[in-house]
Amino acid sequence: MLSLRAVNHYYGSQHTLWNVDLDLEPGRCTCLMGLPGMGKTTLINCIAGYQDIESGSIFWHEASGPPCDLLTLSPPLRAAMGIGYVPQDKRIFSQMTVEENLRIAQRAGSDDGFTPQGRDIYELMPELYPLRQVKGSALSEDTQYQLALAGALVTQPKLLILDEPTRGMGQGFMHKLGDFIVRLNRELGLTVLLAEQHLSFISRVADRFCLLHRGRNVAQGNVQQLDTRLLEQFMTQNEVL
Repeated sequence: MLSLRAVNHYYGSQHTLWNVDLDLEPGRCTCLMGLPGMGKTTLINCIAGYQDIESGSIFWHEASGPPCDLLTLSPPLRAAMGIGYVPQDKRIFSQMTVEENLRIAQRAGSDDGFTPQGRDIYELMPELYPLRQVKGSALSEDTQYQLALAGALVTQPKLLILDEPTRGMGQGFMHKLGDFIVRLNRELGLTVLLAEQHLSFISRVADRFCLLHRGRNVAQGNVQQLDTRLLEQFMTQNEVL
């Protein structure tokens, strides 16, 4: 699905990603782990095309064709290819309605308002249907995130990227979101990459992990391989259970 090799990134003179390797397998959910400031969002933005890399490669693989070099493509072209992205700031249009937001998002995709397996977005996310004429600014924070997620899904992504989806969310919404991600991934077969810190959430939704520390990939593997040594060394300072 996606492979990164020796990816390096700089902010000015600051070296922020150091020779990062990462492979995303189709139909799996992979979590980028690490404390704040360790490079998770930077790496996601490099994949989505919002940050340029200094060196290395990012290739998109599909069974129907040869590998595609993502570094040659703009963010809109990566979205059209099948990369859906929900950033931390959600990026919804606050003065437009739910319906208008989704129509704009559709233009980045390849079809007319359908999600994985041909499901209508309101079938997949029925809570949004009665709110379709409500402006984004009038929605709760939780519902704004649902709208941002719906906007990514209407593009019919093959890979869904979520940056810190539980940040600032209550336990109730986190549980609901976890159920939804599991459904997208395990029932509908959507490949998912998320940046996250909450171990309980990670262990519930993810199959694999990539642990970043100071911009370096210090460990990766199946989530079951996360052990006390790794967590105490790299995830204890700001961990929320």
